[in-house]
Amino acid sequence: MPITKTRFPETANLWTHAQPGDFVDGYAVRSDLPLKDALTKALRLPGWANALLSLRNLLVAPLGLKTGPTDSDAIFPVTYETEQEINIGINDRHLDFRIGLARQGEMIHMATWVHPHNLFGRAYLILVMPFHILITRTALRRLTA
Repeated sequence: MPITKTRFPETANLWTHAQPGDFVDGYAVRSDLPLKDALTKALRLPGWANALLSLRNLLVAPLGLKTGPTDSDAIFPVTYETEQEINIGINDRHLDFRIGLARQGEMIHMATWVHPHNLFGRAYLILVMPFHILITRTALRRLTA
């Protein structure tokens, strides 16, 4: 199944966070998985992605940024949940972010919202963007298997 770059559904709660200048991306894939199962499957990262998150945690810990588990389904706390949408994420010193999954018909949409707080947050976002895209697309690919 192809993964499509698309806008996250306009009615989604994730949009209540968005402000001018924030980053919001969106992808979608056809999947018949229930949303909670899709989230669990999407968060089961491959070894290389877990290694990247471990490296990230090692590098940012001295800067006082939040770090957490890299090998569990509870990598980020749930911040919003309905039958049609689940958001996970955290607020940190450099940025706030949420990852949202939403069902719209036969499609599961996945989006990431990021609100940088400062120059470091914007630089961090630029640095992790190539990895973010790769991890997101890999996560959605697993929803079709």
